Amino acid sequence: MKRRLSVYLDPVLMAQLTELARRKKQSMSLVAEAAITSFLTPDESDRREAAVARRLDRLTRQVERLERDLTVSVEATALFIRYWLAVTPSIPEDFQVVAQAEGRDRFASFLQMLGQSLATGQKAFQEIGADIGGDISTSGPLQK
Repeated sequence: MKRRLSVYLDPVLMAQLTELARRKKQSMSLVAEAAITSFLTPDESDRREAAVARRLDRLTRQVERLERDLTVSVEATALFIRYWLAVTPSIPEDFQVVAQAEGRDRFASFLQMLGQSLATGQKAFQEIGADIGGDISTSGPLQK
């Protein structure tokens, strides 16, 4: 059973309602009811907007994790380079050819290990986390 509702409309809005009802050959009550129903029911664009907002939130969290991981990687690399430069002695001229050959071999080995790590998906920081007794990607001070 429908219930009665009295509403006060601006004269311009009332004229629009009257004209639309006349064009549609419907009662003003039916047109007003349809308009109110449409206003109170979320439409496809609202649902789409909510889905986009959820996706943007997820992407924001992913970008924040990437930024955190990149910051850690850059800082670790910088600290390693600083340490390596501080503790590695200069090589005398007589041994530089041998040292360069050894350096090329070590770099080739490094590239091979990097390729294997990328191919298998196993990340070195996860191995380090397992070695120290925790998963570094989900715990510790770096977690936001």
